Amino acid sequence: MKHRILILGAGYAGAYVAGNLARRLSPKDTEITVVNAVPDFVQRMRLHQLAASRDVEAPDLADVFAGTGIRLRVARVVAVDPERRVVAVADGGELGYDTLVYALGSHGDVEGVPGVAEHAFDVAARPSALRLRERLDSLDSLGRLSEGGSVLVVGDGLTGIETATEIAESRPGLAVTLIARGELGARLSAGARVHLRRACGRLGVTVLEHTSVEAVEATRVLCAGGTALASDATVWTAGFAVGPVAAAGGLEVTRDGQIVVDRTMRSVSHPNVYAVGDSVYAVGDNGRPLPMSCASAGYTGRQAIEAIVGRLTGRTIAHTKLVYTYNHISLGRRDGILQTVDGEGRAKPTYKGGRQPAQIKAGILRMALWATSHPTYGMPRRKRRLAAAPDTTVEKRSRVSTRS
Repeated sequence: MKHRILILGAGYAGAYVAGNLARRLSPKDTEITVVNAVPDFVQRMRLHQLAASRDVEAPDLADVFAGTGIRLRVARVVAVDPERRVVAVADGGELGYDTLVYALGSHGDVEGVPGVAEHAFDVAARPSALRLRERLDSLDSLGRLSEGGSVLVVGDGLTGIETATEIAESRPGLAVTLIARGELGARLSAGARVHLRRACGRLGVTVLEHTSVEAVEATRVLCAGGTALASDATVWTAGFAVGPVAAAGGLEVTRDGQIVVDRTMRSVSHPNVYAVGDSVYAVGDNGRPLPMSCASAGYTGRQAIEAIVGRLTGRTIAHTKLVYTYNHISLGRRDGILQTVDGEGRAKPTYKGGRQPAQIKAGILRMALWATSHPTYGMPRRKRRLAAAPDTTVEKRSRVSTRS
C-alpha cells in the first residue's frame, strides 16, 4: 500500500511543498493529494493590486498539477482528526492520510472591532478583493459625475501600506486615507520612513497617525476620542488570523491557533503532521518566531520537505535556513522600499527606495507564480524510494518556553 501524503491548502506554501515532494519521492511508494477550497491558485501577494484595478492571473490548479502525479481535491477542510488520521471536508467526505501537511494559511482578522465583518473589505482572499474592486469601480463612476469617493485603509503594516498606495496610484480620483495606530512605518529605518512619507504625499495618500479605530459602520469609521471619519469604502488590513481547524482537532497550538512544531516543522503533539506557511508557529534561527509572510512560507516549506523526504526514505534530515532578513514593500507600480533587518528583526539603518526595489518585488512575484505553475520542473529521472519503516517518533520538545 502506498504512503498517503495529504496537503491541506494550495497557496504559496502548500503548492511549493506538493511540487517538491512529487519531484523527489517515487510514485511507486507515495500518493500525494492536495486539498484546496477553490480550484485556482491565488496570488495572495498581489490581491491588493487586483482590488485596485490590475489583472492578476489565477491559474487553474488542475492544469498546474496535470502530469505531476499530484491529485487535486477541490473542497473546504472543516475538521482534522489526527488520532484517526483523517480530514473531513465540507461535502461530507473524509480523506485518510499517513503524513499530513497543514498549509491552510491565514485570513483577515475581522474579529474584535465591531462592524468590521459586516462593513469592511479586505485583501486577504480573492473574493473579498474582487468585492472591493467592484466597490471602487462604482466610486470611480460616481466620481465622474461629482466628487470622488473616500477610501479608508485601516492598518499600517506592509499590507496596509501597499494597499493604500496601490489604490491611490491606480484610482487618482478617489481620496485615500491610511490610518496608522502608531507612527507610519515604525518598523522601518529613519530614511525609509522619510521615503514612505514622500511616496504617500506624491500619491495623495492622507496619513492619520496614532489613531485607533473602535468601530466600523457602513459610511464611516469611529475612532478613539469620538472622531468620526466618512468612508465610502473601508479596507481592513489590521492583522491576520489562522482558522480554528487545527486547535479543534487537538493539535498543540499557540493562543493564536498556529501549530507548534519542532525545528523540522513537525507537530510536537502529532508526529505525522507537519505545518508550513502562516499556519505554523516556527522559531527562526534568531530565536524569534517567523512572521506571517511569503518568505516564511518558503523557508518553512523547504524545511518540511527535507524532513518528510528524510524520514520517509531513511536519510539524514538537513536543517535549512529559517531566517527573516528584509521587508519588501511596493508603493504602486514604480516605487518601493527594500528594508533589511538585523538578527533581532530590527531595521538596519540602510535601505533602498525607488524604482529598483519595485522592479525587484515585481520579479519576485513573477518568479513565485512561475514556480507554482511548474511544480515539478527539473524532475529527476530517479526518485527516492521509501524506507521499510519510516520514522514516526516524536522528537524532544525544546521550545515550550518560547510559545506565545
